[in-house]
Parts: sequence; C-alpha cells; structure tokens
Amino acid sequence: VQLQASGGGLVQAGGSLRLSCAASGRTFSRYAMGWFRQAPGKERVFVAAINWSGVSTYYADSVKSRFTISRDNAKNTVYLQMNSLKPEDTAVYYCAVREGMGIVTVNNAYPYWGQGTQVTVSS
Repeated sequence: VQLQASGGGLVQAGGSLRLSCAASGRTFSRYAMGWFRQAPGKERVFVAAINWSGVSTYYADSVKSRFTISRDNAKNTVYLQMNSLKPEDTAVYYCAVREGMGIVTVNNAYPYWGQGTQVTVSS
C-alpha cells in the first residue's frame, strides 16, 4: 500500500489548511484511516481517525471542534480539514491505514504510513 499525503504548508494562526492522503496499491475491503502528527523533538501522536464507512470519527482533544476528518472511498482518499490553526499545531502530519473496520488511535496499530507533510503555523 502506498500513501501520498499532500496539502501542507505555511499558514498564519487562525487560518485553515486541508490535507489529503491518497491510497494506492493493495485494496482492502474494509480499512480505517488516521492522521497523526509529530512536532520537532516530540513523539508522533494521534490526531484523528475515521472508520471504513466514514460514519464514525474520533479526534484528539487538542483538535476537537477545529479539525474534521473525512473520506471518499471512491477515490481511496482521506482528508483532514484544519481550521482555526494554532502555532502548536505545527508538525509533520502523517496519514496511516489499517485493515479493519474500527477506529484505533495507537500508532503501532497502523502498518502503512504516508511520507508526511509539513504544516507550519506562524503566530
């Protein structure tokens, strides 16, 4: 499975960005997807996840009500709409996919990862 993340960039605090992650290669009949982020010198942490159908989502407390995860299964693509961005959202954002229907928030449950896209929020 190959994951290609895009959409990162430099934005001022309060601004918005939309990340995309397109999956190709092996096709799972059911798979959940997630977004994680890693700030300089810190561990990679969970941001948001979505189940295979898109009906269920889950967010880290730090991004709840500001970020929205969604997916288009016809395009094998997951999105992360990020609004009201803060300097502390600055990080490399990674998408990940796992076979299975449910939402999982731990890094090691995801065997497939994208290359990451840099998000920088200036104050």
